[in-house]
Amino acid sequence: MRPFLFFINSRRCINITKSFRVNEEIRAREVRVVDPSGNQLGIMPVREALRLAEERQLDLVEIAPQAKPPVCRLMDYGKYKYEQSKREKEARKRQRIINIKEVKLRPSIEEHDFQVKARNAARFLKEGDKVKVTIMFRGREIMHTQLGHQLLLRLAEQVKDLSIIERQPKLEGKNMVMILAPRQDMKPENKQESRQEIKQEQEIQQEINQE
Repeated sequence: MRPFLFFINSRRCINITKSFRVNEEIRAREVRVVDPSGNQLGIMPVREALRLAEERQLDLVEIAPQAKPPVCRLMDYGKYKYEQSKREKEARKRQRIINIKEVKLRPSIEEHDFQVKARNAARFLKEGDKVKVTIMFRGREIMHTQLGHQLLLRLAEQVKDLSIIERQPKLEGKNMVMILAPRQDMKPENKQESRQEIKQEQEIQQEINQE
């Protein structure tokens, strides 16, 4: 919808996004008018309705153009658009953005490293993010995919109080992938990441990349 200019209360000009026909844009010869509280003021020629709106320092807004005759409401349209914009902004703020974080493992991962990965997955889930858990097979390891499958299910079991399995383990090329999603009844936390855990994660990732 394109922005357009129209006069409000015959004194100022405002540029807003068009949603309704307002004031002089109304094409009907007569309209049914309601006041700001929703009280019926009756059917009258549109010129009389415009005069009534100007007397009350309000705008005439066509809210039901398909009605016979069209229904118009007296209101401060500039204030209405401002409040509507505020409500939309508040609604966007309340929307939770869910990211997908990834945790990578090798089939031969050691227990300590596995626990670090599990804690990282738990931290991501507590923050409201989904977790993509990837088992990376190298060389002949691909012949033992059941080990990777068991490892993924073990990690899922360890964080079952925080998550559900959104996507069951599935082989994709030389990787096996599982998606965990945070439980809907769990409130996301803005938890600061532990520097020690981040350092351990980086060290483990470097070891994996070097193998």
